[in-house]
Amino acid sequence: MDLDELQVGIYGLGHIGLPTATILANNNIHVLGGDVNEKTVNSINQGICSFKEPGLEELVKKCVKNNYLKATSNLDEVSKTSDIMIVIVPTPIDENKKSDLSFVISACESIKKGLEKNNLVIIESTVPPETGMKIVKPLLEESGLKCGEDFMLAYSPERALPNNTLYEMTNNVRIVGGYDEKSANMAASLYSHITKGDIIKVKDITSAEMVKLMENTYRDVNIALSNEFALICEKINVDANEVINAANYHPRVNIHTPGAGVGGHCIPVDPYFLIELAQNYDLNAQLLSTSRSINNNMPKHVLEILMDNIDEKRENYTVSILGIAYKGNVDDIRETPSEKLIYLLKENNFNIIAHDPLVKDETIESFGIKSVSYEEALKGDCVIIMTDHDLYKEITPDMLVNKFIISSKPILDINKFRKEGINFQAIGNIM
Repeated sequence: MDLDELQVGIYGLGHIGLPTATILANNNIHVLGGDVNEKTVNSINQGICSFKEPGLEELVKKCVKNNYLKATSNLDEVSKTSDIMIVIVPTPIDENKKSDLSFVISACESIKKGLEKNNLVIIESTVPPETGMKIVKPLLEESGLKCGEDFMLAYSPERALPNNTLYEMTNNVRIVGGYDEKSANMAASLYSHITKGDIIKVKDITSAEMVKLMENTYRDVNIALSNEFALICEKINVDANEVINAANYHPRVNIHTPGAGVGGHCIPVDPYFLIELAQNYDLNAQLLSTSRSINNNMPKHVLEILMDNIDEKRENYTVSILGIAYKGNVDDIRETPSEKLIYLLKENNFNIIAHDPLVKDETIESFGIKSVSYEEALKGDCVIIMTDHDLYKEITPDMLVNKFIISSKPILDINKFRKEGINFQAIGNIM
């Protein structure tokens, strides 16, 4: 590829799309990013990142200043000016737990308007297997061009950890599946300018789609297993995390950490795509469905721990939630278990206050609760740790006013608190 003449278009400038666009632009590849959010587009064109990710804003500023990165809300312009188009838009699930491909379809509708000979289209959005062949390919061929002859098509799942996205994108192994060998080779060539890691080419697009879902479903099932272990351990006065840590010394065992549920844009969503696919072929993905049920019910278990430790005749009882983000040290609230817990607490008429050092006050209050200072949050009748932010690892017994804490994360020394007369309850370790 002649990088000086290459133009790459990115559809979707979120937590994965913007870093992808910026890494390419930082390698002197001209990138035009498209997003329907005018605010996001305007921010990027000013060199501003709309979310927190270490090192990203500095890189955005540099690439915009050097004219290698531009953003637009005119999605048709992206396809008409690009040689390679990458779709990195969300794929949520609907109320029936079925995949919502409307964003992917919308992006492809735009691409087909400007699709030209020898263009390459890459889908990175997480989608149910067969989406590329049964939905994307026919839609793009409505342009009058034929896949494999006139244009190329490939799929490559993203792999990145929030708060470490730039490093992971530039160092992780990349999986590529193409419609044909030429498609796969073109995609692999592009990703060689993104990652220093190996590029693994699998059989075809559907195989690559399956890779991403297997990865995240494995983690969901493993977490469900650890949560079920925790529930059993609570009944026999065993510290689940202590036992899991000991079990993981076995060279072929890697049990994940139990908690109040699973959050983020991947793990709580992707298994449903496989469940949906299985149903299409009259299969019953029992393990996957059960794992989703276990993990979805963990916020309810946190409520049960609370209810078992308070007077049923409570009045004006205040529950303080520490952590709204779905994981520690990020500001991402997508699919956060805290939202489910808030809903359950409201149903039971608790007063709810919350604190998160990274999530904006207005975002917290969008859940219909009050955002308070760290000091105020520690005054709650019950303090519930939902997110393992570093700040919360510094909590000491003397900081708790009402001497009752529930932790969904193994970040504090339980015995230290209990020796100081604190009613410390934790998932996998209750008294």
